[in-house]
Amino acid sequence: MTTVVLGIDTATDVRAGVARDGQVVAADVFADRRAHAEQLLPLVQQVLSGAGATPKDLTGVVVGVGPGPFTGLRVGVATAITLAEVLGVPVRGVCSLDVVALEWVDRGDAPADGFVVVADARRKEVYWAVYDGTGARVDGPFVTAPGEVTNLPLAGPGATLTGRECSGPEAIDAGRMAAAGDRLVDAGLEPLYLRRPDAEVPTTRKSTLLQPRLAMMGKP
Repeated sequence: MTTVVLGIDTATDVRAGVARDGQVVAADVFADRRAHAEQLLPLVQQVLSGAGATPKDLTGVVVGVGPGPFTGLRVGVATAITLAEVLGVPVRGVCSLDVVALEWVDRGDAPADGFVVVADARRKEVYWAVYDGTGARVDGPFVTAPGEVTNLPLAGPGATLTGRECSGPEAIDAGRMAAAGDRLVDAGLEPLYLRRPDAEVPTTRKSTLLQPRLAMMGKP
């Protein structure tokens, strides 16, 4: 049976890819970190078309669950779950950093003593995790200042933010995510925000009546 798997990642910018029988056949990126909601579905349609496939051909969906910013991850994970439910196919969540680690190992030049994958967390911080020479994650993910990243060889889209050289793959490849989703650890479908969202629901009520009432009484 032929497998056609869609990969989606919104931990950084907007990425989608398609794999057929474990081989990447289409992948693309919309390089905007603030256009996930507007650009993800058009990008999905684009890579499916490039793969000569339609949504009905899909046999599975793999989605990166971060770590990443709140809005981007929410869009990617919600889209993946919705597509899978509509099409009646399984959906699998993976750590986005793990995809970079696996690519480096598959490339054949990953450091045998281990390495770190780093992504930009904004606010002068980075997300990062530590991997052994086989690509297995052994610590993290974390969100810290760039200077706190473990002193090991680096890969990932935020590696250079540490002020050190990037030795491994720099991008999170959604095509590879689709092709190798079954080789990656299942991370569930709960986004890895690692920190609280910027916008929060107020926990206390603020009176809008007290100040006008005092003013009517002639009090400051």
